[in-house]
Amino acid sequence: MERLEREGRWQLPARRRAGNFRKKAGAGSKQAVPGAPITERGGVLSLRLIAREQRSGWQEKLRAFHYLGEAAMVGETLWYVAHLGAEPVAVLVWGVAALRNPPRDRYVGWDAPTRIARLSLVANNARFLILPWVRVPNLASQILALNLRRLSADWMQAYGHPVRLAETFVDATRFRGTCYRAANWHEVGQTRGYSRVGAGYAANGRPKRVFVYALDRHARAELSMPCEPSPVVRKKKPVVNMELLPMVGASGLFERLGEVIDPRKARGVRHPMRSVLAIAACAVLSLSRSFAEIAQWAAELGPEQLRRFGSRRNDAPSERTFRRVLGMLDASALDRVIGQWAEQNCEELARALAIDGKALRGSADGDGKPVHLFAALLHAEGMVVAQMAVPDKTNEIPCVKELLDPLDLHDTVVTADALHTQTETARFLVEDKGADYVFTVKENQPTLYQALARLPRRAFSPGTGNHQ
Repeated sequence: MERLEREGRWQLPARRRAGNFRKKAGAGSKQAVPGAPITERGGVLSLRLIAREQRSGWQEKLRAFHYLGEAAMVGETLWYVAHLGAEPVAVLVWGVAALRNPPRDRYVGWDAPTRIARLSLVANNARFLILPWVRVPNLASQILALNLRRLSADWMQAYGHPVRLAETFVDATRFRGTCYRAANWHEVGQTRGYSRVGAGYAANGRPKRVFVYALDRHARAELSMPCEPSPVVRKKKPVVNMELLPMVGASGLFERLGEVIDPRKARGVRHPMRSVLAIAACAVLSLSRSFAEIAQWAAELGPEQLRRFGSRRNDAPSERTFRRVLGMLDASALDRVIGQWAEQNCEELARALAIDGKALRGSADGDGKPVHLFAALLHAEGMVVAQMAVPDKTNEIPCVKELLDPLDLHDTVVTADALHTQTETARFLVEDKGADYVFTVKENQPTLYQALARLPRRAFSPGTGNHQ
């Protein structure tokens, strides 16, 4: 349009304001007031989305404390605020990806047409501000990791499509990108040091480091596909029919959840403990996999459904309520109650029960070990009826008795991997629980392995007809 005006073909209206519309740091009429120093954790680290009408206060903080000033974003945008307990400590702003980013394009394997077709699947971390009075070690990388776990799902909820890759630019004259490296971002190169000026670009002498983070393991393959990526095909999981669940009565889930002790103070409680737990349990059974998804599932309940869950209000608990309540309660007590309820209401009680342990992905804190869960689940239903966290200074073997002791295993076949091929475990199952077992034997137990290898097939094969 400016070119047409210079050529005399168009007359533009007078400028309302000269220069860039974005306000730089310190240019605002209001000044954000610094808070009290925060040097150590004062509560659980949490992250929530900021609605558009709530962003003005954070714009003031960006204008006052971020070297780029406020975030004048257009197009698809998500804002997050991080809290330590009740204290806000950081803000993150995500927007559309840069149109031209050669290091990123080489990393993905893009040509120009593919880049244009796939650019909406990349999100740019345009602002990341930790308030200057917050000095908590490792906080920045932990906030980034927390944000990346939910970014694609939140983008899908807001704009109807996921994002596969996150990108950001780090000014090498100011920062080293340490928090991005600590959060497992990859540095893929540097820009050439150009800034957009009008319809073109001009050298600014300040090249920036380019960091990217693949949000799933197939991200690069999907982004570089020459045609529109097909939807990710996931294995179907059974969705529980909520109308058929025994919710009330002596063996109902609602009554059993009343056995869990409420750790909250009585004053100010808006939602009963068992109501919050029942809604959360049913949301998880309906394939909700995060606090945000649980809150979304709950928000879709009508007043009559909420009353069935024992709610005294017409509004469902919020994400913050689910996060706070579930973070405070005794997880072992809740797991025991739900496991016993599932066991009692299973039509065929665990004729085949598997025990196995897995490390919980993303549960490691700093240099610590991830949480290792040891669980018992039904073969046919795939339902966990008991689980426990394995203590750091031991392994799964001594936890078998504690895990299985509350369960009725009479005439049940228990299967396990080679780790649990132990004499004491077999004796406990047969003599104490009245169960049978199927264990794997490997060559790391040479005496037992060789003894079994010498046996003829008819010694243990029920198909020969020679067994008693």
